[in-house]
Amino acid sequence: MCKGLAALPHSCLERAKEIKLKLGTLLQKPDSAVDLVIPYDEKVQKLAKTQKPSREEALQWRDSLDGLLKDGHALASFKSFLQSEFSEENLEFWLACEDYKKIQSPAKMAERAKQIYEEFIQTEAPKEVNIDHFTKDLTVKNLVEPSLSSFDTAQKKVHALMEKDSLPRFLRSEFYQELVK
Repeated sequence: MCKGLAALPHSCLERAKEIKLKLGTLLQKPDSAVDLVIPYDEKVQKLAKTQKPSREEALQWRDSLDGLLKDGHALASFKSFLQSEFSEENLEFWLACEDYKKIQSPAKMAERAKQIYEEFIQTEAPKEVNIDHFTKDLTVKNLVEPSLSSFDTAQKKVHALMEKDSLPRFLRSEFYQELVK
């Protein structure tokens, strides 16, 4: 049982962090009743409000995670699904890495690398991704002198996790099944 804050075991801290994140999401003022169930960020919300993808388009999302990540409707649907499960940190990390690779200024690169590290990589980060210690250590070493490839290994690991876990769950979800009927 979780006692005082200083005596919290690692698993209790993780659970407390999860609860805090979920409560924060629920406390945001929704625009509609749908937002009470599935929180959207502005970009995803705009895509979701546009026309529904065709059955054929949705069926193509099964072909590969890379194809899904390149398709606006697919990405918005996948992100909404992950948000509904409170498990969007891997996708958000992957997207942050993609944006990071577009940075050309070394100063901006160093600043953004620090932000990504603090948000997704460091132990007990707000949106900590599940990567092994070797990958985490390698990423930390890469950040001594940030480059466009600093997060490549971690991003590949997270991609593999999404491919093996998140994508199959999405494809089995009621939401996806409704699109392909």
